[in-house]
Amino acid sequence: MHIPSISTHLLAAALLLTSVCAYAQNTAQLRTELLAEGLDHPWALAFIGNGRILLTERSGDMRVFQPGAPLSAPLTGLPRIEVGGQGGLLDVITDSKFSENRMIYFCYSEEANARTGGSGNSTALASARLSSDLKKLEQVKVLFSQQPKFASRAHFGCRIVERPDGTLFLTLGDRYSRMQDAQTLDNHHGKVIRIRKDGTAPPDNPYVGKAGALPEIWSIGHRNSQGATLGADGRLWMHEHGPQGGDEINRPEAGKNYGWPVITYGENYGGGKIGAGLTAQAGMEQPLYQWTPSIAPSGMTFLRSTRYGKAWQGNLFVGSLKFRYLARLELKDGKVVREERLLPDLEQRVRDVREGPDGLLYILTDEGNGQLIRLLPPQ
Repeated sequence: MHIPSISTHLLAAALLLTSVCAYAQNTAQLRTELLAEGLDHPWALAFIGNGRILLTERSGDMRVFQPGAPLSAPLTGLPRIEVGGQGGLLDVITDSKFSENRMIYFCYSEEANARTGGSGNSTALASARLSSDLKKLEQVKVLFSQQPKFASRAHFGCRIVERPDGTLFLTLGDRYSRMQDAQTLDNHHGKVIRIRKDGTAPPDNPYVGKAGALPEIWSIGHRNSQGATLGADGRLWMHEHGPQGGDEINRPEAGKNYGWPVITYGENYGGGKIGAGLTAQAGMEQPLYQWTPSIAPSGMTFLRSTRYGKAWQGNLFVGSLKFRYLARLELKDGKVVREERLLPDLEQRVRDVREGPDGLLYILTDEGNGQLIRLLPPQ
């Protein structure tokens, strides 16, 4: 039998310590590159090829960033957008065949009009074709309007994800004071919905054909999701704001109930239980991960490249509005096992984070002088 010597153990310990120290040093030496500034509370970014990036501003404008050039003037062709509070022009993504069709999808807060009827406002999802000169949106079509409309300046949700089958997920907030609606099927408040690119509900949605249920609904019991992305297995991941505590990461599955406002790890603003103060109940899903106190999460992406080293490949990245950092979440067997706070000295609200075609992470800061920043690996 071979018995390792003390020197062998010391060597192994030294190698481990060196590895840990190098990892910590690499994290500390992350660099940021300022690509653009002067944005008015930017909300989302989408890559459109050749280093160009489509940017939305909550104030209602969409612009194009091109390397080495000033930010473009606002694109024309956008529909009427109701701007106020948390509402305005919000998420944007490109179609999976963008290089062929130049189609994009964007969501925004829409006021009641002759087409929608009613009064108040809600989240809407539209498609459009980006002109070849990058100056306007063409063939704009509203695919979906959240119902019912309600006069509120809060909880619009509004993250869009294209599924591998070509259908679109859209996260929808509970509109704040209508939180009880999140548990009923006759409205879109506090739901994730799934539609086809023509705006119709896929026939395999879980509530199609159910009396009193809206066919677009995919899952229920959500509060206000401002981050969503696809996992490597093609499943939807999202996070949502809790009230005072209880921000959650969930993987919404068809027909499942994620609990809000019946169960939550948060409490009322100023303190006190929400409802019965439950954190679990039969028939309601537990979060995959939760933050208490709240970090006010926004933006969400998986890193698939090895540009920052193999240790980061497959990690989940989430922006924090409240504490102004970028969270890196390590996963094992589909569960979060470690969280690291990156860019602690950024001192700006992180609104969006996406992996670029170059394998690097890009973030937007939600400020009056908002910035587009690229996160560079250590030299």
